[in-house]
Amino acid sequence: MLTGRVAAERRFLYALRADVAASGEPLGDVDAEIGALLLEPVEGRGPSWHLSTDGERWQVREYVAHRSLYHLKEADPQAWVIPRLDGPAKAALVTVEHDEYGAGDPDRMHARLFADMMRVLDLDDRYGAYLDAAPAETLAEVNLMSLCGLHRALRGALVGQFAAVELTSSPGSDRLVRAMRRLRLPEAAVEFYAEHVEADAVHEQLVRRGVIAPLLAAEPALARDVVFGIRASGFLADRFGDRLLARWTRGRPSLLHPLPDAPRQVPG
Repeated sequence: MLTGRVAAERRFLYALRADVAASGEPLGDVDAEIGALLLEPVEGRGPSWHLSTDGERWQVREYVAHRSLYHLKEADPQAWVIPRLDGPAKAALVTVEHDEYGAGDPDRMHARLFADMMRVLDLDDRYGAYLDAAPAETLAEVNLMSLCGLHRALRGALVGQFAAVELTSSPGSDRLVRAMRRLRLPEAAVEFYAEHVEADAVHEQLVRRGVIAPLLAAEPALARDVVFGIRASGFLADRFGDRLLARWTRGRPSLLHPLPDAPRQVPG
């Protein structure tokens, strides 16, 4: 089993490095990469943009079902990097993770808030409930996070993935809050994303200045890995978003096994 896992990880990582390298831009300029993450377009393209203006209730439920494979365990693989960091970088990352786990309140754990949202939206909140319905684009994002968390050699990439999520989450979460309120979904469904509008704005500063800066001061050679983690995360997020939009703009479900309220699948 482990032999098969190692082979699958190598193939996945090899393909992802090739996809990231296809841009032709050299790895290593972390400041430039972070600067690009912080530029929010006036008019963007992606699931949160679509849902905030034109999305339907069944599309919100689909989106949440997809993301359950990530958010119901989000902080756990990222926590694996803690013993692989040292000093200020470790302390700052633990501070962010403390918030992810509810700052000591089990009812405020972010994974718990996501599960609460799923129940309000009449979705199955068990982890992996939608695994068989998830396409490769959904699974790839989860696999990247877990893969980087499991291997010490990929700790820089895990920090990059972590940064990509924390630095870009707040605006997207705000759009999802607006989407749910526009559709008049129960206020309890809004709580998870409303929490991330504020929390991730704070986490942005902690990750940039508290985690990445001291990490690279101590281990400058990790800059390439951090940039790889950022770009790989963005590449996979774009692929995921493209799949959803390609289906939704044609009125088709994006899950392999559609939810009951989704439009009926049509051939072709």
